[in-house]
Amino acid sequence: MREVDQNTFAAAYREGAVVVDVREPFEYVDGHVPGAVLMPLRQLASRVAELPRGVPVYVVCASGNRSLSAADYLAASGIDARSVTGGTGAWLRAGRPVVRGTRAAA
Repeated sequence: MREVDQNTFAAAYREGAVVVDVREPFEYVDGHVPGAVLMPLRQLASRVAELPRGVPVYVVCASGNRSLSAADYLAASGIDARSVTGGTGAWLRAGRPVVRGTRAAA
């Protein structure tokens, strides 16, 4: 499993990276990385087939703890998963774009 810092993630994001947010829906609607797919940690096992193979998948949560677990699981499932250190919290603190809303839609 690889862990990447916020700058590496931001560069990958600008290039169209696949982003999976493993937080709960109520957290996601409070603010998420634009385009991030909501896939709560508890649903990961049943939804892993939705993720692409052969390309990096960047996994975010609130601070980086859940994403570490998720990235480990995804890597064991054959996904090139990378946990983003600092998670969405660090993304927000850096002033990067977020989407907020009342629906958990990517």
